[in-house]
Parts: sequence; structure tokens; C-alpha cells
Amino acid sequence: MAGLRLGPLLRYVDWETGSRATVWVEASRPCTAEVRCADGAAGTSPTFAVQGHHYALVVVTGLTPGSTTPYEVLLDGRKVWPPEESPFPPSTITTPVLPVPEEAGPVRVAFGSCRWAAPPAHGHDPIGPDALDALATRLAADPEAVRPDVLLLLGDQVYADETSQATQRRLATRRDLDEAPGAEVADYEEYTHLYDESWRDPDVRWLLSTVPSCMIFDDHDVIDDWNTSDAWLRDMRALPWWHERIVSGLMSYWVYQHIGNLSPDTLETDPLYAAVRAVPDATETLRRHAAAADADPTLTRWSYRRVFGRVRVMMVDTRAARVLDEQRRSMLRDSEARWLREQILDDPGSYDHLLIGTSLPWLLPPLIHDGESWNASLCRGERGERWARLGEKIRRAGDLEHWAAFPDSFRRLTELLREAGRGPDAPATVCVLSGDVHHAYIAEPRWTTSTPDDAPASRVLQLTCSPVHNSVPGYMRAGFRFGWSRPGRWLGRALARHGRTGAPPMRWRRTGGPWFGNQLMTLTLRGRKASLTLVQARARPEGAQLETVMERSLTSND
Repeated sequence: MAGLRLGPLLRYVDWETGSRATVWVEASRPCTAEVRCADGAAGTSPTFAVQGHHYALVVVTGLTPGSTTPYEVLLDGRKVWPPEESPFPPSTITTPVLPVPEEAGPVRVAFGSCRWAAPPAHGHDPIGPDALDALATRLAADPEAVRPDVLLLLGDQVYADETSQATQRRLATRRDLDEAPGAEVADYEEYTHLYDESWRDPDVRWLLSTVPSCMIFDDHDVIDDWNTSDAWLRDMRALPWWHERIVSGLMSYWVYQHIGNLSPDTLETDPLYAAVRAVPDATETLRRHAAAADADPTLTRWSYRRVFGRVRVMMVDTRAARVLDEQRRSMLRDSEARWLREQILDDPGSYDHLLIGTSLPWLLPPLIHDGESWNASLCRGERGERWARLGEKIRRAGDLEHWAAFPDSFRRLTELLREAGRGPDAPATVCVLSGDVHHAYIAEPRWTTSTPDDAPASRVLQLTCSPVHNSVPGYMRAGFRFGWSRPGRWLGRALARHGRTGAPPMRWRRTGGPWFGNQLMTLTLRGRKASLTLVQARARPEGAQLETVMERSLTSND
């Protein structure tokens, strides 16, 4: 008898037809997974197998546009979701009203990153309450509460290199943790433990069953500072355990996160998805794909585009798509950069808001930006071999690998955003959504070098929100604040002069934050209007609650 091991996760809700959705599940044995909705919509799929685990991504069809319908999950005809006597409301699928009118809305996009999923010990959580848990509590307690239309999880969904004591006890039953990679995960089976720990949390499990989600990886989904530099990669590939780690990381990401990002139409034409479902055991099929993707990143695209009415969302891979050669260093390989440009500039009048989800911030505190650009210049050899060796050490010690550490990519992205925001069909807002840095802030460019015709008509913003559930040391909080200060800017300019980096294509300023805590941002987009809310999870005697710490309009016509 098949049981529900993990899930369900409501992943893709179709905003083009309003009649389809996908639901991801993991079962305990081979079976047929089925989703039945109260309004008669349904879908079935046989499970596919990877290393003794059994998964299905069920395409639900026949949904009614503009409706909210409860659903059940059945395995071989037996109901396994919702659980008997569940304390949560029914899981539902909500579809958009179609056709989408010109002034449709609102579309609510919640986002954040960096969720360390370990449960609190003895009821005490040293890093504070989990923002996803608190969101689930709010939505479950009030059926009339406003729900996000989509939850963007911008990296570090799991921490392969920072495991909890509970996970370490499980790992210790399989191997000697005194041998490398020690308490970090080593293979696919151990990755499944991380997703168990993260997605079995009852509140989060219910939340992800009823709020659609889009995901993209960041470094901790594999290892801290993944693909920082060419020298880093050579060192990692020399380690005997690294090949299994990276292959297993990409395999598990494809299964647990990536396929749920894709539309039913894309899945139908995806040769890997077809190959995985065509064999009794897809382990070797998926291993070959992951190994090839690591060896040659041009073979796989992890980035993708989603559309929510008149809101276009680009989720961008800033880890696996890198070019690491110091003389050609780029955040995105050429084919990936061309694809992103085409997707952003295609049919500009068809969207009112452009959201670019990149785990790493585009705009950092100026001192940090200049420091990363300076470091990239040193590593490239601008100041000679001795400085280049020192630069590599500083790069790894300081985690200097954001957009600013890829100066040409920073400039190209800046010009792309400027171009997307120009012209009579420009969207009202162009927002870069990021995480990674364990705090939240708003930054806005000042196009001081632009002619009036060259400056964007759109409001261009960097919106950074992190962590969902993690922490940042006090000295780093002070450092982030100093990075925005006038003395910090002076120090950054001195580094830029030493590195001969040249001036950035524009200047920017912080217009909100920094905020520290476990938090989520939500964009509310209605027609050409946009507003932003930041909530933080706070411990209260009655339990964790979300408290609003910032609300503001992003457009002048609100």
C-alpha cells in the first residue's frame, strides 16, 4: 500500500488558460498518483523512480478560471491527503480570472530566501521563528486572509553544507562523519533527508500545498560559494567526494524543485522528463544528465520565465550558468545572457511589471560593490600576480561573488534593465528580487549619466529580502550599515581606484532598510500600480506571528 512520503506541493498554476495546475508528490512505493478537485477537475500520473524514491508531478486539468477549489490526493485510489483530522483548512487551487482585463489585479508575489529548516530544540529556536511557519499560521487561522498568488523562493531552500543535529544523526547511521565530507550531505539519499526536514514541517507542508511556488537554487543548495571562481572549482574537483556531491545536488534539485517550475506544455516536450518517466528506474538517466550539466553548463538551462497576467517574472540561474575563466568572467554564459535579453525585451507592451528573480543582489551597499569589483580586478591580474593570489584568498574569505564580482555582467544587466524600462511601452516597474545576504533593503539607481531620452521611464528597484529563517552576526549587521555610509562610500572609491575598475554605469542609494530578522516581502501589483510590504516573524506568547514593519507605494499613481 503506497503512502504519501512528502508533499503535496502546488507548483504551477496556469495563468494563460486558467484551467491547469501541477501538484508534486513523493510516494513510499510505485503507484499512480491522482489529484481530485471538488469542482470535478482532476489529473493522474504514474510515479517515476530515482534511487529508491518515487515521485509524480500530476497535471490537473479542467479547472474553472476565477475559482478556488479544494483538492485531495490519492495513491492507487486511496486518499492520502488531506490527513484525517487535519488541523488545517483544505488545500486549494486558485485560478485567475480570464481573460485578464487591462486593469486586472491585484497579483500578489511574496518572496524571500535562505531557509534553514531545522526544527527548534525543546520549543526554543535560537534564530527566531520561521517566516514561512508564521505565514502558514496566519493563513490557516483566517480563511479570509489575503494569500499570495505565488511564493518565489530565491535560493537556499536546503543547506547541504550546514546540517542540523537531527540530520547528522541520520547521516551517522550511513557513514563515518569523521571522514569527508563529514556532517555535510554526500549523496542523493542524504539530499532527500534535507527535503524531508524542510517540507515535512506541518505548517510549511500545508502552506506549500495551497500557495503556488517558483524556486531557484543558490549556493547552499549545493555548497557555500558554489562556483565562486575557476581556482575554487579546480580545488573542489580535486576532492574525492565532490563529484558525487555536485551530481547528487543537481539530481535532487531537478526532482524536488526544477520540474515543478515548468509549465505542462514545457514538460510535454522536455526530452529528459520523458526519458525519466519511460524507464523503471531513472537513477542512471538523471545521473548522466547531472554530470553532463556540471561538466558543460551550456547543455542545461535552469532559468525560466513565468507570466501572471500582466506581470512577467524571470527566474535567473546565477550559479550554474557562470563563466569562471578570469579573463572572460561572467555571471551568465553568452547563450544564457542572450536568452534572458530576448525574454525580457520580447513583446514589451504585454506586461506592466517586470520582476527578475536572481538569488544574488544586483545592487549592494556601495562599499561592498566596489570591494567586489576591486577584488575581481586583482584576480584578473590588473595589479600583478602577487595581488592576484591575494585577491583569490580575499574572494573566498569574504564571499565576494555577487553581480559586482562579475563587472562586465553587472554592466550588461544594468543596460538591459535600462533598456527594458525605456520607451512608450515600458512597464511601470522593473524590480530585481534577491536574497542571499540575510537582511532586507530597497535600493534605487540614479541615472545621473543618462540623457533624458536614455533614462528609464520605469521605476527600477533592487528589492532584497533574506532570510526566511536564518541569522546574521552582529558584526555583519554593522558592516552592511557601514557599507551604505558616506565613509563607506569613500573607502569603496579608494578600492576602485586601486583596482582601476572605472566608474559604475550609474550610482544608487538605499531607500529602505536595512531590516534584520526572519522576513518576507510581498509585491502587490494592480494595473500599473505597485506597492511593497515587509513582514517579520516575531515570537509572541500566543505563538509566532507576522508583523508588518514596512508598507509603501512604488508607483506615483497609487
